[in-house]
Amino acid sequence: MISVEEAQARILALKEPVETERVALAEAAGRWAAEDVVALRTQPARDLSAMDGYAIRFADAAGPWTVIGESAAGKQFTDNVSAGEAVRIFTGAVVPEGADTIIIQENVSREGDLVTLTDEAPKKAGQNVRYAGGDFAEGTVVVPKGAELHARHVALAAMAGHGELTVHRKLKVALVSTGNELVAPGARCAEDQIPASNGVMLAAMLRGLPVELSEFPAVEDNLEVLTQQFRALADHDIIVTTGGASVGDHDLIVPALKAAGGEIVFWKIAMRPGKPVIAGRLGAAVTLGLPGNPVSAFVTAMLYLRPLIAHLCGAADPLPQRLTAPTGVDLAANGPRTDHLRAKLVDGMLVPVGVNDSAMLAALSEANALIIRPANTGFTAAGERVDYYPLQI
Repeated sequence: MISVEEAQARILALKEPVETERVALAEAAGRWAAEDVVALRTQPARDLSAMDGYAIRFADAAGPWTVIGESAAGKQFTDNVSAGEAVRIFTGAVVPEGADTIIIQENVSREGDLVTLTDEAPKKAGQNVRYAGGDFAEGTVVVPKGAELHARHVALAAMAGHGELTVHRKLKVALVSTGNELVAPGARCAEDQIPASNGVMLAAMLRGLPVELSEFPAVEDNLEVLTQQFRALADHDIIVTTGGASVGDHDLIVPALKAAGGEIVFWKIAMRPGKPVIAGRLGAAVTLGLPGNPVSAFVTAMLYLRPLIAHLCGAADPLPQRLTAPTGVDLAANGPRTDHLRAKLVDGMLVPVGVNDSAMLAALSEANALIIRPANTGFTAAGERVDYYPLQI
């Protein structure tokens, strides 16, 4: 068995990021920047007022002033401001030439064109002014290559002068559940059957990612059927199976993949839950065989499938976020596999929940964190800090 870290590295090394495309800003959120986003303009392009008030010279801060015009956003005052003069100005408007300070309207009174000070005078030149280039300058990188694009990045790119961004194309991902015992969610189950929860779970985990999903009804544990299914999906970027990944007589993913012309890169990871993960190739597709137990499928999808998707879509940091917090209870020493304990953050402390059985979903549903217990970790007393993955999917 290999470690979690080695498995992640080897999976990400199976394929380079896919081709790029240009998309409108509205389509870019949820993707990763395939190149640096460089500002095409300076923001602000000119000194702007941060408040409603009057643009004056700081040298004349005591007033009074004679109003000689008005500057509004999108309609600037084009003459110069001289000694004893002021320009009525509004938030976001260009500061006129000659003026260097904004006095807010609450601190003055106006009668006709005469403005006098009624409260505190400005304390320094530049007060209430947003200087040109204060946000960013033309030619600077505003979003680096490999950054995940959220709404805030899209807004920044728009302000920087872009109407489109370069991203990696969407991935074609196939989800295949295997097992004679599976029936469709909502269908009536016999005593020896269970609902096929893995497919809907994985599809939900991938919603919002740049993928085009192909979802299939559960496939029976039949070597010929599974082999045909693999061959039919060879044009995908990623083929994900759940179930059939262990070593029993009905675990047929390995022989089916080989029969379809694929190869096994590694099989089995020193982790709990999720030991029997199979990573391989079939043509240009990466194949991931995840365990059939739903908790194992969830954890391994979070640690391997989602990072693989992020990597192929150009993410600079595709691995899941890892944080630390104190454990609220004593944790016993573990063995040669990395454990992932379902837990809840309670008042800033991590408290394990439920029984860590890989077939039991109730505790996973209740959890909002996975405590990470590296292989051969010794006893950990309550209050000591431990690593964990936040559960955000």
